[in-house]
Amino acid sequence: MASNAGTAMEQQLLAAASMVEEQVDAQIEKLDKMDEDDLEAVRRRRLEALKKGQKDKKEWLALGHGEYSELKDELEFFAMCKKSTKIVCQFYRDSTFRCKIVDKHLDALARSHPETRFCKINADKSMFLVKRLKVKVIPTIVLIRDGQCVDFVIGFGDLGGTDEFTTEMMEWRIAHAGVINYSGDLANPPDPTVTKPTRPTLGVDLRKKTIRGQDDDNSSDDD
Repeated sequence: MASNAGTAMEQQLLAAASMVEEQVDAQIEKLDKMDEDDLEAVRRRRLEALKKGQKDKKEWLALGHGEYSELKDELEFFAMCKKSTKIVCQFYRDSTFRCKIVDKHLDALARSHPETRFCKINADKSMFLVKRLKVKVIPTIVLIRDGQCVDFVIGFGDLGGTDEFTTEMMEWRIAHAGVINYSGDLANPPDPTVTKPTRPTLGVDLRKKTIRGQDDDNSSDDD
């Protein structure tokens, strides 16, 4: 029985290796058929992509991306929502020690994801936002895309229910909202005991309301 299993495994590995080899051969053949104009076009596209990446990064850094910072008030929060398209914001209290745990992980992620603005705001000093976003548990991480609040990470329930979760686990959870560029597998969390989160359906537009709750453009939204 064990011998048969071993043979089957070997056959699977050989088949996988053969498939990879065929793919590599196809790529080599494709490159061999390229003329100088084709190769120059490939080089030009790559150079343009590099230039765009550098330009985007420069603009992101100018907006405060690349670091984890604290917002001084709600006005700064709304101003940020109009400038940055991807935002991760923790609502915290100084008296809640788990907020310090979140700080550590978001600080690390801010450095590795310059495409996203990572920040925090004191819940006790932003009561309009707390009420508007229905923040009831501290810490709560609000995930924002294109001015819309699209998801929440409430407490540590989606992170394994432990204080000892990894930065990779936090990154995986945040990635479900589409607010960071994630190259991992969303279907498989770093912690195998965690199940895929159920994301709420939200429609809170954070660009159209002033701090007093008045419509800037007579539009309405559904909290």
